[in-house]
Amino acid sequence: MAVNGRAPSSGLIVSFGEMLIDFVPTVSGVSLAEAPGFLKAPGGAPANVAIAVTRLGEKSAFVGKLGDDEFGHMLAGILKTNGVQADGINFDKGARTALAFVTLRADGEREFMFYRNPSADMLLTPDELNLDLIRSAKVFHYGSISLIVEPCRSAHLKAMEVAKEAGALLSYDPNLRLPLWSSEEEARKQIKSIWNYADVIKVSDVELEFLTGSNKIDDESAMSLWHPNLKLLLVTLGEKGCNYYTKKFHGSVGGFHVRLLTPLSW
Repeated sequence: MAVNGRAPSSGLIVSFGEMLIDFVPTVSGVSLAEAPGFLKAPGGAPANVAIAVTRLGEKSAFVGKLGDDEFGHMLAGILKTNGVQADGINFDKGARTALAFVTLRADGEREFMFYRNPSADMLLTPDELNLDLIRSAKVFHYGSISLIVEPCRSAHLKAMEVAKEAGALLSYDPNLRLPLWSSEEEARKQIKSIWNYADVIKVSDVELEFLTGSNKIDDESAMSLWHPNLKLLLVTLGEKGCNYYTKKFHGSVGGFHVRLLTPLSW
């Protein structure tokens, strides 16, 4: 089916990592403690990418692990309803689906509280990977949360290796969530441990500052993250849009207004 007059391509984009339940306050601009109530919403950056891909008319799949519980099966159903291939999903009978409480406070700062000790996504093993699905990827997309603990870290590295050997383009969005890491130093070390494998990297302005140790959001700071195998580096700037960098040229794209989906509009 064509989307916006454009037929979908034959390439498959496979997202690897976490999918979870986000609980967001029923009112805006409050702390988690001040929230009078919460609404559940599907979350997890890799899963969000998979759904966004299908909504743009392309093909996507998700590889990860969910709890064999009501929330896990609900999330798997949301992926399928949105046209995402779910052949790479595993269910864990001994661990729950991850939960996160998140709010945007009145001062503009986000506040997170995670429940994953351990959650099912952290327990994905290399042996549980659907390698045929991963080998079929034209683009293999992932974050860094799956690097935090074993066995998921080994599963992440194995999936990257298989995708790369099969000729996939590797896409990396660190998606920094410091409360999940044991320390800032460990987060920086592990995020950079797979840096040079990626063909495409997307970082936010905050992540740029964190990884470079600089408070400057400029071309020099961005290009300090460049590595020889990289084809495209993107630095997102919130409402200001993003900057992009290639080996031969760079530029910027301004932001644009979008309609924000509420948890009940999924």
